[in-house]
Amino acid sequence: MKDYESSQIEKYDYIKANIRYKKFLNNCKIFDNNFDSNAQISPNKGDILIFTKVQVFSMVQVTSCIEKMKEIFMGKYTLLGGIIGDLAGSRFEHWPHKSKDFELLVRGDFNIPRGTAFNENGRACYFTDDTVMTVAITRALLSANEDYSNLYELTIKHMKDFGYRYPAAGYGGNFSRWLRSPMVLPYNSFGNGSAMRVAPVAYFAKDIDEVKRLSETVSAVTHNHPEGIKGAEAVAVCIWLALNGSTKQEIKNHIESNYYSLDFDYQELLDTYTFDVTCQGSVPQSIFAFLISEDFEDAIRIAVSMGGDADTMASIAGAIAEAYYGIPEELEKECWEFLTPDIKYVLSKFKDRMNKNN
Repeated sequence: MKDYESSQIEKYDYIKANIRYKKFLNNCKIFDNNFDSNAQISPNKGDILIFTKVQVFSMVQVTSCIEKMKEIFMGKYTLLGGIIGDLAGSRFEHWPHKSKDFELLVRGDFNIPRGTAFNENGRACYFTDDTVMTVAITRALLSANEDYSNLYELTIKHMKDFGYRYPAAGYGGNFSRWLRSPMVLPYNSFGNGSAMRVAPVAYFAKDIDEVKRLSETVSAVTHNHPEGIKGAEAVAVCIWLALNGSTKQEIKNHIESNYYSLDFDYQELLDTYTFDVTCQGSVPQSIFAFLISEDFEDAIRIAVSMGGDADTMASIAGAIAEAYYGIPEELEKECWEFLTPDIKYVLSKFKDRMNKNN
């Protein structure tokens, strides 16, 4: 929080508090009414708090309100944002849908092979390698030493473990061979597989430098090409910035200054964009989908509507959108029904850790 020379904050001053795991205060507006510790907040937008009926109030009062908001939002983050995107995009990965108008989550018969699941409305949703490997990275981070000195080895261990559990999750050819092989050497990939699984590191890292370090660690086990490292890092940094109170403009500026141009036109992407599994050909578009979105669900719909690698792009956009907007409770519940017990177990452990850290 901004430091003040006096113990009071004048009315109409703007403050920003970067509280980890939620953008609780951003451009907080202080009005000429009495301070109310039960002031209304907007959990969906997570960006405006209105203090009422006070001209000036003490830092003790501000701190008290911040702590109250931390309590309200404690444990709200679930990693389900990327998983919902994966589910929503799964039925469009090879069948482009150039529109935001579609049923978001469609259940089918999960007892038949992925990609052939249908119901009366057409293809059904299923979780893919995006979800499986995100959970594997989460498991590695949960198991790692405090200094993450063993994260590289644990990443390999848990990625192979979950890969064996879910052999038909839709992996790329090189990654499938890596999973089956006793060898653990990376294969210089710059595919978007590094970016699709990186979201958890933003929640574990203490600062942006650690975000970058952890991102490279969990990416380089397979995707050690500079573009593979870069794509994952850009996504992880977006999530970390969103978690720590950055505005969309601030996120956009940071990515354009350090990673990619985001100078896209949505209509042009609808008209011309095609399937691309490289980081450099899909990560910028996925970030852009978040930046132009109006809410969590809109970010996923925009990413799918571009007609590219729909599950991965929607997973990336959804992961960033969760950090920025949060997820509607009904969508969380609906997503949970698609998941298997071992995946639910890891996600529950993640939520427990976030509660503890808060």
